[in-house]
Amino acid sequence: MKHILKIITICLAFTSCLVKADLQQAIDAANEGDFETALFHFNYLVENNYGPAMYHLGQMHEFGYGLPRNPKKAAELYAKGVKLGEADAMFALATLYQDGKGVKKDLQKAVSLYESSAKKGLAAAQFNLGVMYANGTGVIQDFYAAKDWYTKAAAQNYAAAQFNLALLYFEGQGVDKSIEMSFIWNTVAEFNGHKDASHSRKLDERKMSPSQVKEASEKANELYQKILAGKYYGDDRRI
Repeated sequence: MKHILKIITICLAFTSCLVKADLQQAIDAANEGDFETALFHFNYLVENNYGPAMYHLGQMHEFGYGLPRNPKKAAELYAKGVKLGEADAMFALATLYQDGKGVKKDLQKAVSLYESSAKKGLAAAQFNLGVMYANGTGVIQDFYAAKDWYTKAAAQNYAAAQFNLALLYFEGQGVDKSIEMSFIWNTVAEFNGHKDASHSRKLDERKMSPSQVKEASEKANELYQKILAGKYYGDDRRI
């Protein structure tokens, strides 16, 4: 009996590897502009109820890669992926609900989907959810919640979230106003090539003494290294 179970386990693992290889082959084909091959593999995987393929095939329908743009079809595919717990599908469907493309515009539904995706660790969803809270879009405006979600995305080295954190510190929204922390987060975002952060960091610097700039720069470097090492978790863990 144990021998049979072992064989079944090996077969399942082998099948999983084949499915992932097929998905990667489809993704590679799409990236190379071979949409016919990509569609063939994505459709095969979707027919076999493979969640990640539903997201990628949805992307092809949404943006018209190798076929006419069809956000409604994309939404249907994303929704199937959502049922299977696919974070990327949750995020993609949220953007459609936010913009009213392929589905009726529903900001609260968008927030709910962003949150589901964000809790699975998708940095883009964490950032978008932070923006929704900061702007009061689909939710009651809450800068504290915005700060929490930006921080989670920033910890994954998401530059836009790092820049938005700097803005919160500069304005004192959801956090104590701090030019030093604004400088630090702008510097970290600048390390990642965020041009607006570079401009903002220079504005922060004008309000600081040379010694303050030196100290804040050292803190920014230290913070950035923590983020790269995956050892930054934010100031608190309320979420």
